[in-house]
Amino acid sequence: MINLNKNSRTKWLILAMGTLTNAIVVAVPSMGLSVLFPEISADLNLDLVQAGMVWGASSLPLIISSLAAGSLNDRFGPKRVMILSCLLIGLAGSLRGLATDFLFLAAAVFLASLFFPVVTISNLKNARIWFSNRELGFASGMLSLGMALGFFAGSLVSASILSPWLGGWRNVFFFFSILSIVFTVPWFFIPSIPLDLQQGDTEQPTSFSQSIGHVMKLKDVWLLGTGALGISGGIQGLLGYLPLYLSRLGWSGSSAGGVMASFHTASMLVVLPISLWSDRLGSRKKLAVGAVFLIAAGTGLLSIVRDGGIWGSVIMAGLLRDGFMALFLAMVIESQGVGYRYTGTATGFVMVLFGVGNLGAPPLGNSLAALGEGIPFLFWSAIVIVGGLLIALSKEGGTHLKVTRNNEEELK
Repeated sequence: MINLNKNSRTKWLILAMGTLTNAIVVAVPSMGLSVLFPEISADLNLDLVQAGMVWGASSLPLIISSLAAGSLNDRFGPKRVMILSCLLIGLAGSLRGLATDFLFLAAAVFLASLFFPVVTISNLKNARIWFSNRELGFASGMLSLGMALGFFAGSLVSASILSPWLGGWRNVFFFFSILSIVFTVPWFFIPSIPLDLQQGDTEQPTSFSQSIGHVMKLKDVWLLGTGALGISGGIQGLLGYLPLYLSRLGWSGSSAGGVMASFHTASMLVVLPISLWSDRLGSRKKLAVGAVFLIAAGTGLLSIVRDGGIWGSVIMAGLLRDGFMALFLAMVIESQGVGYRYTGTATGFVMVLFGVGNLGAPPLGNSLAALGEGIPFLFWSAIVIVGGLLIALSKEGGTHLKVTRNNEEELK
């Protein structure tokens, strides 16, 4: 039996590095783009439609590159893929600072965003390799917390602090690019796999088609991914529509911003406790499904509540958002038939479905506003509930088993 206590210092270092990489390389520049739009639009003469198209260009790569990102991780290992991704994000991201017009900026944003999913999937692959199933919830929670903290920090400092300090939005993007390239250095010195992990446990698929073909046959991955399509799409629709909805109710921009901040703050505070609870409980599915229905309840209530009720409903919808993501991603990589070998591909596949939901659900919900301004919230609540029911139909992973890296077959 392999001693899971070995390499303990290294695995916590890798988790800390993964959390920081998610925050600084992926989340901060992503949210920084959003808050820098007023400055960028004034400089490049962008209208609202063009600004929206640039923002969409940052989301589309989730669909395009996630599956390839997962396969690359399974084929070549997360360390090599991570180093290359941080380098390419830095080089491609610098093009945003050189943009002279709408098309140049949209292309630069799209190119840089292509590699964001590669980083997040590499971190999840590392978590699967280095952490036992009884620790995987916490590891996934830390990675989700990194994203949440990065989104919060990016929105807080990019326009108000970094842009004045560095001399404008262009230099902010150059600064983000330098940070991404710097992150390649510590990853270069981190081990690829634990010393006591058998080579067969991380044996690579013979081809991309083998890994994709294998994952496509897994019923539970389909159930989880399709469920996540509805859940992620519902949350994305809520976040995009809520500021517009509040402005129609007469709320000021600062008040609407405070409500949005409460959504993200509540989520950050709960992600680690619920992740740890899932490790101790031995069942992620029960907590994940419960989180989904809380998200759905908060979203649906927004169609009828007013004033203080809006604050309460938004906090209810956001409270377990990041916690759900941590549980969900752990469930995907623990699913029967995934194992160490296909972690990247399975994660990439469900992220593709995330992207489909994020693109489709917001405009579908917005179109229902003609029937009543609160109707979109009911639509998004409904698809979140459907997503939760699909997840409930999936089989429980291996969190309750006594796990060693030699008995991986028990989890298949």
